[in-house]
Amino acid sequence: MSITKKLRLGPLPKTEIVKLTFACPASLKVDLDRYAVVHAQVYGEAVDATTLIPHMLEAFMVADRGFRRGRGDDKQPSSRVAVPKG
Repeated sequence: MSITKKLRLGPLPKTEIVKLTFACPASLKVDLDRYAVVHAQVYGEAVDATTLIPHMLEAFMVADRGFRRGRGDDKQPSSRVAVPKG
């Protein structure tokens, strides 16, 4: 596997956490673990899938125009999550 220069999910910010438990298909867990390995290689900081999931979900929600419109916030994302265009 070649190391990607940049991933859609950038370096992780330090944040306050709230515990949330969810179930996912085994195939998704495998992919999340692979993503965590690549993320660690790209950014030089070991992380596991459990650490990445909240940041992935936040990036997804920030990029979702329909969600922003539903909240009455259809402007450019102003979250701390960097969402590359394209």
